Amino acid sequence: MKLLYKPVSILASVLGGLLAGAIFKRVWKAAAGEDEAPKATDASRGWPEVLIAATLQGAIFALVKAAVDRGAAVGTRRLTGIWPGEHGDGEGHGDDQGKARGEQKGGTRA
Repeated sequence: MKLLYKPVSILASVLGGLLAGAIFKRVWKAAAGEDEAPKATDASRGWPEVLIAATLQGAIFALVKAAVDRGAAVGTRRLTGIWPGEHGDGEGHGDDQGKARGEQKGGTRA
């Protein structure tokens, strides 16, 4: 089943990247009042503006990536019963589903 997860994960990552780009453009426009964020090689922009834009963009992309990866893993577990990532031994290990089933740490029911 983990083999089937890979192509779905790749597709979700591509769509997540597009979503993150769109979110960043909207956030930058609201924050800076400009349609485009400064490029690192733009001589007319200062260090602070370039670094703030890069930091914001990185944070948005990391957040969206984590949400997409986690959502794909949870969806895979719901469909197949198998956790595709680390600690995919069927026990809770911090995922939301273990808590929803009333499991304690270690996979036993309360």
